[in-house]
Amino acid sequence: KGEIVLLLGPNGSGKSTLAQVILGNPKFKVYSGKILFNGIDITNYPLEKRVTLGITTSFQFPPKIKGLKLREIANEILKKRHVDDPEERIYSIASLLNLHDHLDRDLNVGFSGGEMRRAELFLLFLQAPRFVILDEIDSGVDVESITILAEAIDKMMLTSTYGIIIITHTGLIGKYVKASRAYVMIDGSIICSGSSEKILSCIYTYGFSKCIKKRGRKND
Repeated sequence: KGEIVLLLGPNGSGKSTLAQVILGNPKFKVYSGKILFNGIDITNYPLEKRVTLGITTSFQFPPKIKGLKLREIANEILKKRHVDDPEERIYSIASLLNLHDHLDRDLNVGFSGGEMRRAELFLLFLQAPRFVILDEIDSGVDVESITILAEAIDKMMLTSTYGIIIITHTGLIGKYVKASRAYVMIDGSIICSGSSEKILSCIYTYGFSKCIKKRGRKND
């Protein structure tokens, strides 16, 4: 709770697979180990039940939907949550993400990569989740949008008890968001972990090769 964690690794290392397993995607099966959420073993929970517990994710490839305005889906989310003054909530979160001009546009239609990521984060925040997995939210995004995303995440964390995992193969968003810990995954295994500053500094300098050499010395 109240913590941002980075999960880094090259493409194909298993990061997104891990995310899908945590979410309960039925295409994947857990053969050993457990998934614990707030002390509850949810390993065999269906995806729908995990969502009701407050577990949610961003799409690696957000859908584009003609005829559905961003404001309309935002209002539907808040209606289901029985939020008083939904317009005020929409305005406050849209302000964090610089999305006022996008509220009455079709969802993600004609949006840049950065605008799609900001719209996605906007809809996630409206859901008031308890645990969020952001999968490659900095992929294909300009630096300006990355800074907007990072600032919005940090500000929302000040007033919430979210737990957030940010999956990234570039590590770019790690330069801007206030993450407390980082893990590196290679070939489906966590091979090193530590403070986000140390892990990111090592990766920016040496790439993932140094982590591979330190396999088995996870906290070094």
